[in-house]
Amino acid sequence: MSIFGGKENDVFEAIDDHLEAVKETLTAFKELMISYINEDVERARTFEKEVSQLETKADQLRRSIELMLYEGAFLPANRGDYARLSELIDQVADAAESAAHTIILSKPKVPLELKEEFIKLVDTGIETYEKLVEAVKALNKDVDKAMELAKAVEDAEEKADDVEYHLKEKTFESETISTYAKIMWNQIITKIGDIADRAEDASDQILLMSVKRRG
Repeated sequence: MSIFGGKENDVFEAIDDHLEAVKETLTAFKELMISYINEDVERARTFEKEVSQLETKADQLRRSIELMLYEGAFLPANRGDYARLSELIDQVADAAESAAHTIILSKPKVPLELKEEFIKLVDTGIETYEKLVEAVKALNKDVDKAMELAKAVEDAEEKADDVEYHLKEKTFESETISTYAKIMWNQIITKIGDIADRAEDASDQILLMSVKRRG
């Protein structure tokens, strides 16, 4: 059962919409990666546009949440917390868009032996975000559960960090990847890793909000 009502529940519905828009952005980004790694650059370009459109949709939803907050939802002391949370959630979509643009603009040669590793990195970022979604949804129902799930986000981010590190290591050790491609893939891998990093940043905000609510 929700511990809030009225305007607050409207905000939570808007946050749910925002979470879904960010998830759609990540899904489109994964399709871009699959297309690019399979050397279908034109299809990847199509998904780059979709990623940008969905990121814009997410950003518009973030602004609508902020407007609802400052029109009177929640006590003044809590409004900034929810505004900050929506901003941090939005940065997950920003990370995916940045990675998408870098891939399409730089067009590094695909290291064929690392195809599965790149998709694994994207998947770990998405998995971290999915844990974040669970934590956010628990906020208005059970703060203890929200804290538990926020810590699960941290665990998932650590797993994503490990995948990122080992993928960079294999990229730099490869004898088939040019120096230019290594430089660009290093940037792209970092940006993909940012998806999980930004999700963890949002989970830190959930922990803070949960602790404040428990008093």
